[in-house]
Amino acid sequence: MNRIKRNTIELLAPAGNWDCIRAAVANGADAVYFGIENYNARVRAENFHIDELPEIMAYLHKYHVQGYVTLNILIFEKEMNEASKIVEACIDAGVDGLIVQDMGLVKMIRDISPDFPIHGSTQMTVTSSEAVEFLKPYNLEVIVLGRENNLKQIRMIADQTDVPLEVFVHGALCVSYSGQCLTSEMLGGRSANRGECAQACRLPYDLIVDGEVKEMGNLAYVLSPKDLAALELIPELIESGVTTFKIEGRLKSPEYVANVVSKYRKAIDEYLAGRNYKPSKEEIRELQQSFSRGFTFGFLKGTNHKQLLDGTFPKSRGVYLGTVKKVLKDAVLCEIEAPLKRGDGIVFDAGRPEEKEEGGRVYDLRKKGKKIDGEVKQGLVEIVPGRHDINLTKVHVGDKIWKTSDQELEKRLRKTFETEKAFRLFPLGVSVTGSVGEPLKTVWHDEVTNNYVTIESTVNLEKAIKRPLTKEYLEEQLGRLGGTIFELSQIEVDLKEDVIIPVKELNRIRREAVDKLLLLRQTPYRYQKNQVETINSTRKQSKKEQSLYPSLISLCRSLEQIEASCQTDVDFIYADFEFTTDYPKAVQIARAYQKPIALATPRIHMPGENGILHGIIKASPDAILVRNLGAIYYYQQQNVTLPLIGDFSLNIANSKAVDLFLERGLSRITPSYDLNIQQMFDLLEHVPEEKIEIVIHQHLPMFHTEHCVYCTFLSEGTDFTNCGRPCEKHRISLQDRIGMIHPVRVDIGCRNTVYNAIEQSGAEYIANFLNAGISHYRIEFLEEDAKKVQEVIQLYREALEGKRTGTSVWKTLKATNQLGVTRGQLIKK
Repeated sequence: MNRIKRNTIELLAPAGNWDCIRAAVANGADAVYFGIENYNARVRAENFHIDELPEIMAYLHKYHVQGYVTLNILIFEKEMNEASKIVEACIDAGVDGLIVQDMGLVKMIRDISPDFPIHGSTQMTVTSSEAVEFLKPYNLEVIVLGRENNLKQIRMIADQTDVPLEVFVHGALCVSYSGQCLTSEMLGGRSANRGECAQACRLPYDLIVDGEVKEMGNLAYVLSPKDLAALELIPELIESGVTTFKIEGRLKSPEYVANVVSKYRKAIDEYLAGRNYKPSKEEIRELQQSFSRGFTFGFLKGTNHKQLLDGTFPKSRGVYLGTVKKVLKDAVLCEIEAPLKRGDGIVFDAGRPEEKEEGGRVYDLRKKGKKIDGEVKQGLVEIVPGRHDINLTKVHVGDKIWKTSDQELEKRLRKTFETEKAFRLFPLGVSVTGSVGEPLKTVWHDEVTNNYVTIESTVNLEKAIKRPLTKEYLEEQLGRLGGTIFELSQIEVDLKEDVIIPVKELNRIRREAVDKLLLLRQTPYRYQKNQVETINSTRKQSKKEQSLYPSLISLCRSLEQIEASCQTDVDFIYADFEFTTDYPKAVQIARAYQKPIALATPRIHMPGENGILHGIIKASPDAILVRNLGAIYYYQQQNVTLPLIGDFSLNIANSKAVDLFLERGLSRITPSYDLNIQQMFDLLEHVPEEKIEIVIHQHLPMFHTEHCVYCTFLSEGTDFTNCGRPCEKHRISLQDRIGMIHPVRVDIGCRNTVYNAIEQSGAEYIANFLNAGISHYRIEFLEEDAKKVQEVIQLYREALEGKRTGTSVWKTLKATNQLGVTRGQLIKK
């Protein structure tokens, strides 16, 4: 069995169920990605069972379509063995690749198999060529770039690496960087890094500017982006070096899959054929009809914060029809901008999407009271709703009207995949040889997979008295491939003399050849596979001894906090400033107090931002707090000898990941905030405790986003070049539905972080951590003044020295009692 080779340009479709798989295959997808049970980033999708893998892969490979399994979540320590079983099942079933987020899982897969394909998920937050190079030792087959990379940056990355690059081209956009959103966990205990996103970005928020609520009219959905639609950008993306175009939507319908895949298939094929292609208005409308919150290019054409979101609604609307001109007794008058017909679904939008909206089916269309048959393309029309669907007393002049469904379109899309037939035909070449007294020998060549089978007749050829086998006759008989996935493309005949053979024998040869070629397509490819006795770290466990001299670290976000911290007995200072140009001053203050100081990198590293990383070196810190893969690679290439400390944003959730990052040169690491307290202790059983740093006090960073709220709502500009820097003059916070006010802060790259309103404390578990041998503890400040900084440091120092209980710390501070994003359970002995 030859492994399917990746197409030069690959169209990758989502599949949440079998109908979606069929829809993707039928409409031209080169590959399909799908989840297995709960171990993927869409646990709300139907997903598939592990024992379905062989059947799925056989079906896909029958049509020469690749199948990728999504294992794109963080894996906790006690789940590693279960994850290894999924990996082995995927290897055995001939899965074409695993889409992976967790670096520990990457290491585990490479321990199991050196050649099984790994795809780096967008959840890895890879946004620069340095991050791509960091991953090179693990031989990833393809890397999915962050949705925030623009065309120029994609080209820069592609020019500096030979690793195939994948980008999202259609579907829902996350406002936060994938892999860097902790909001669902913080607000609802549902981890986005575990496939349980609660879509907090789709909720309404009030904008608080300098402590006052800003009047925003009906703009309440300030973090809810439109949907990505890059159909028009296919040529530019191909020319920028993109090799795989990914469609989002494992929670979407098979009709959505059929619709979107067919449109992008056409766009790619037209470009590859050398033809200029621009989608029609009708094609765009059909895409909108399947699912749309309004379309945007996202960041692909560059940053334009004004175009990224609408702000007035958070859900799919469909196609915009127009506004209500007049409400009649049994109808509404509207000047429509898009086609409408009987049976279409509509909804009336009064600008209050959080309330129940009037909607239903169109019963009739009229012009000046006269019924119209068929579809109305545009113009003034009276829309008559179904009698029991819509209460016209609740519809008002000025309400927007949206076409939410089109039954004819859905029926047409269903027809593409509903009937099981040969969705695609593949060319076969046949060569025929033989002579009297010998079997007829046929060699069949599957020209797509390059598989060959040889089928001989069970009876010998006889000399023909009349009607000998001719090329035309053999082409007719052997080419009867109707009902199969093959079609005869060419036939070569080399018969030494006039011969004959029964037609039923030719039929048998043809059937056997097709069966064997199908079997070859569907036989799983055999990857190399090692025997791995244990998945957890094999490190010999030394007896954990209580840390006698715990180190207390203060992370500061202002010079005032730096100075206040230096005046305490804190052991180490971290500086994490909005503007890294102030880092030299922070180092100067720390030096004056003889305190060691580390400087934090930004959480994201984009092409062209190495100057920021170099500036950190020039400031001469004692260590660097690294927050992304690109920064690690950059500093190692610069031969930096300073200790590199890995932060929470590296998403380290298991001992395999700890091992990987320590092997790559980090001095110590901070576990992911996705771990609850029990999961943290499960991890600590398998790692060197002296290499672990625990954050025990902080305002949790919930969203981390390229979208700038300051630019969008406090400026007439579109990006940092023309916004006027309102972030330097004002402070914005977001107030949620229950009145909690979450600060929004900007970093040197103009990215926004939304912090949780209330600080959280892990002080209650300090005694447990000390007993486990942990010696590095971090507390993080956000907006605290000098007095508060010193009070917090004193409380935690007393707790570390056993002079105060952890419970008294968080109660004194009125903090939330939890560690990371979920509190979890810890059995105290």
